[in-house]
Amino acid sequence: MKIISNYSKILLIVGVFSGALAGCGISPGYFASENYVSAPVVNYDVTQREKYSLIEENGYHTALTDPLSTFSVDVDTASYSNVRRYISDGRLPPKDAVRIEELINYFAYQYPQPEVGQPFSITTEIASSPWNLEHKLLQIGLKGRELDQANSPPSNLVFLIDVSGSMYSRLPLVKSALKLLVKQLRDQDRIALVVYAGAAGLVLPSTSGDDKQAIVEALDQLQAGGSTAGGAGIRLAYAVARDHYLPEGNNRVILATDGDFNVGPNSKSDLVRLIERKRQQGVFLTVLGFGRGNINDTTMELLADKGNGNYAYIDSLLEAKKVLVNEMGGTLYTIAKDVKIQVEFNPAKVESYRLIGYENRMLKTEDFKDDKKDAGEIGAGHTVTAIYEIIPTHSGDDSLQTGKYLKNTLSPHALTRNELATVKLSYKKPDADISQLLVQSVLDSDTPIAEASDNLRFASAVAEFGLLLRQSKYRGQASYPQLIGRARSSAGPDQNGYRREFVRLVEAAEAMEK
Repeated sequence: MKIISNYSKILLIVGVFSGALAGCGISPGYFASENYVSAPVVNYDVTQREKYSLIEENGYHTALTDPLSTFSVDVDTASYSNVRRYISDGRLPPKDAVRIEELINYFAYQYPQPEVGQPFSITTEIASSPWNLEHKLLQIGLKGRELDQANSPPSNLVFLIDVSGSMYSRLPLVKSALKLLVKQLRDQDRIALVVYAGAAGLVLPSTSGDDKQAIVEALDQLQAGGSTAGGAGIRLAYAVARDHYLPEGNNRVILATDGDFNVGPNSKSDLVRLIERKRQQGVFLTVLGFGRGNINDTTMELLADKGNGNYAYIDSLLEAKKVLVNEMGGTLYTIAKDVKIQVEFNPAKVESYRLIGYENRMLKTEDFKDDKKDAGEIGAGHTVTAIYEIIPTHSGDDSLQTGKYLKNTLSPHALTRNELATVKLSYKKPDADISQLLVQSVLDSDTPIAEASDNLRFASAVAEFGLLLRQSKYRGQASYPQLIGRARSSAGPDQNGYRREFVRLVEAAEAMEK
């Protein structure tokens, strides 16, 4: 492995890694393989070249015949900051750029800390739906265990930076963002720096966190130019991470890119297989999206998902500070992997239900107990929120009970007639292969939305915004004025101003609709 001390030499070694890639079996190909099926990709504007996966909204399921809803958690937040970028530029985002769960999960919620020995807590709440008062909302909230940064495991990080020509205008932001993270390093942490354009190269070997100056200088000398050999860069970054692997530490590649992998003998299915293998070896992937005009949101979300990591879109230095400083623990330290939620609805209380968002995280019923099925990860201090919209059963007919609520076969817990649902949570510890289970019952409630907690009122306002942006057929009586009022009244302390910023963003979007 050649160490490049002068970045300008990188552009002179085009093709150095091409033979290595071919020898590893990377071949030209198409997006899907028999083991991976993607959603259709929507390219909204050939002049913009921004790519988003098609989203088919979750519909209603009848609780009597289909009482189980199963999905993987999602801690990505990229969609929110990308939507903000569109609105700040004076235009509404394309519908498929709006992933409602990522809008909701951009914000932290005041859920209780986990009990001792548990990686997270489960909080549930029910109130009337603000866009359809005949319906109810069920909010499920998870709170990840906080991590004391001073006593957290050492980190072995590899910055993998796209320095192709398409990154020319955004490279200064990439450098500034990563410098924020460098400042948080401790002496026991290590960082290496890999770049890729027409070829891949090691700019800085793994360096101790006590030599921040060397790391910053290596970042400062980066320049953009050339095409995008993304596959070569990812392979090299993982090799460097593996060379310095910390068995008891946090091993992670941090990819900064616009996702425009357009050169090199690599199909996305090949990259997926590579990243899946590396996550099984304990090296995880975080993806930071940058830029505008040619963003490949589909690829970036896919790679982060398959790499047991998270995906954030960085549109400003303030967003970089949020992701890499304020929420550093959640971004870098995984406390639980393959986290799956299964909700069993009581048809005596629920006629039908639908999960808002999480369309590309839905799982089959049998996947919940399948320890080989990949699912989402939760980082230290993360909150994860999901909202179901429910059409209540008004007859109160106990003969409608099924599953747990008839034979008591799906759960060992005794039947409570006022139960609306049961929430089951499956997760693995970061270094484990066997899942553990948490179960919590949800009691029915007739609480009006105006009397609900700040958590539910604010999350419902964000969800309502997503329904409007997507022009959802399920938006009912959703409106900008009512969600703005609810968001304002439920903003709470809002130490960093994220919720106040949300209100201003909604007001700007409303002005564009008029």
